[in-house]
Amino acid sequence: MPLLRRKPFALAEPPNDLEPCESLFQIRFTKEVFRDYNDYLNRLNQYRKRVWTCKVTGKTGLTYEQALVSEKLATEKVQQIPEELMAPALRIIQYSMLPLKDLVDSIADKLKEQLVAGSQLYGKKNERVCPCKILRVMQKDAETVSYVVAWLDESNNVIERAEVSSQDLVQKKPPFSKNILKSFVRECTYRNAPWVLHDKLAKSHGISTDIPEELRGKVSFNNGLVVFTKKRKHEEESIKYPIDDLLVKPSPDDPVFSSRPSPSRDFNVPIHCVGDLLMVWDFFMSFGKLLQLSPYSLKDFENAICHKDSNVVLLVESFAVLFRVLIKGDEEYYAAVQDKLPKKITMISWKDYLCKFLEMIKIPKLRQYEATIKRGRYSYVDVNAKLEIFCELVNRALDTAIVREKLHEFIEQRRVLGAAKREEAIEASAKRRKEKEQLKADSGSTCGENGHDLDQDATASADNNHRIQNGSIRKNRNSETESSTQIYALDSGIKHSNLASKMSAEKFDSELNQSAVCGKVYNRKESQKQPMGDKDQSEKSYEQRRQYFDREIEKWCVRTSFLGMDRYYNRYWWFYRDGRIFVESPESNEWGYYSSKGELDGLMSSLNCKGERERALLKQLKKYYGRICSELQKKSKDLLHKTTLDDSVVRRSTRVRAPPRKNPAKAFIRYVNKWKEE
Repeated sequence: MPLLRRKPFALAEPPNDLEPCESLFQIRFTKEVFRDYNDYLNRLNQYRKRVWTCKVTGKTGLTYEQALVSEKLATEKVQQIPEELMAPALRIIQYSMLPLKDLVDSIADKLKEQLVAGSQLYGKKNERVCPCKILRVMQKDAETVSYVVAWLDESNNVIERAEVSSQDLVQKKPPFSKNILKSFVRECTYRNAPWVLHDKLAKSHGISTDIPEELRGKVSFNNGLVVFTKKRKHEEESIKYPIDDLLVKPSPDDPVFSSRPSPSRDFNVPIHCVGDLLMVWDFFMSFGKLLQLSPYSLKDFENAICHKDSNVVLLVESFAVLFRVLIKGDEEYYAAVQDKLPKKITMISWKDYLCKFLEMIKIPKLRQYEATIKRGRYSYVDVNAKLEIFCELVNRALDTAIVREKLHEFIEQRRVLGAAKREEAIEASAKRRKEKEQLKADSGSTCGENGHDLDQDATASADNNHRIQNGSIRKNRNSETESSTQIYALDSGIKHSNLASKMSAEKFDSELNQSAVCGKVYNRKESQKQPMGDKDQSEKSYEQRRQYFDREIEKWCVRTSFLGMDRYYNRYWWFYRDGRIFVESPESNEWGYYSSKGELDGLMSSLNCKGERERALLKQLKKYYGRICSELQKKSKDLLHKTTLDDSVVRRSTRVRAPPRKNPAKAFIRYVNKWKEE
């Protein structure tokens, strides 16, 4: 039967309780019957796929019917093997550990020695080699065998008969092709390594089915079939890491993992609302220039959300920029507020704009606060509802054409910067390769010049110095030309982009021009001092440009992605504008954060690299380790500085009158939108 994925495929059983006159669907070449047409069609389509394998020949990529035909033809060829040759061949096959190719070669060599009646070969006659056919084998004793042969003409007609010895017979080709022998081996066995004959076939030819001595302990019988019982290696040795983190088990060779520090959870908003808080704040910070909203800290936004005053400037400005975007880009909202509300969004009218939005989206859970907001009591709205309203506004703003165009601009800028960075890397690599080849050429020429006379050393030294100086100047000119070419290429790449920002392009060009000019001046000075300084300066300049590209690409980031996940699918986020590392539970209903370098080190030392998720997380933490640490330390220094100033004010004498210091916790109240255009 044909094989599916190298395994036998069972035919469908006929339905039970068939009626004599019942209509059925039958597959022609398997004789399977089905009552349901869909079952019949599915099975027929399965047979028509080229996924079947001929069991006898091993051919793959066949349909079921093609595999059946192939098996039939191969079986007919296998049946050409005489009965007298089958027993010797089967004895070689039984419990053989050879690969199929070597096993077939062994059988072919054996069959060359076994001559049976009916075999056609060549024999020596009158010092000539003529075709003949064996008619009878005559065994005279244990060592002497003679054959009665019939000599054949060109038409295979019998000319005469004679008795010859085995030394007079010659086989110019094997009696059977190796493909036939391969089919024979496959048809006679039900498993390989070791090859085991079918039980009935072995018994019919008197071949023992007992396991040989050398295989005992390696194979055994199970339900009448031979199975391989080779001792498996320990699971620890066969595991290839990394694997799923939950499957990782402690091992003696593991490093000492520290206990993971517990994240802080001292949020002002409910812990299940932190995700919405971060999403809204990150949107405002990412699109601040487009929205004309100057940046503020996450802490200020959190304090403003929880404040009991209804007219917090920070929140009013945040609402106002979203309303302006919706008026420009959302036709439904524009129709709702047109000629119905004051054109200018103020500290008084912003509530009306918000109520119109709640009326438009028709979310019952949020509309229940509409009357409260109209009465000027926004502070009485639940914190969770405040953040949900912000989320609805942000999602609506993201669908407007204004924000979409900005997103496309971000993507295009990142593409241009990425292409420029790749071009820079290719040029730097080519330059290094060229310098290496030049260095080899110079070293070869230096070795060739060592045979000059001593009286020519002074002149050669002077010429060499002159040549080095000229080469240095020429190299500097080349580097200036290359730098200008690169700047032009990058400049043109940005200017030809329809979505590229003019302001960022000017900044991009000015920074590159400034670095190029500094490099030129430095190279002119160094060329008079030491020519070898050019290489170090070039590498330093390339590294500075690479870092610049990385910074610029990050500025044009479209969205914030989490760093990775730990063993239990907790997600880790890092916002460089805030500095802290936030931890999100798999259900997104619990949040925490790390705010110190010690906590970051403790987190990294607790991650197990044998797990896929923790390995990827550790890789990202190592990649951004320097930047995360600098942000965390900066935040810690600012906090320490504020604490020190507060303590110094307390220790002052009461006789010294000093102006009262502003409370940092109330910074959100003093917020001013510096990017607002009236």
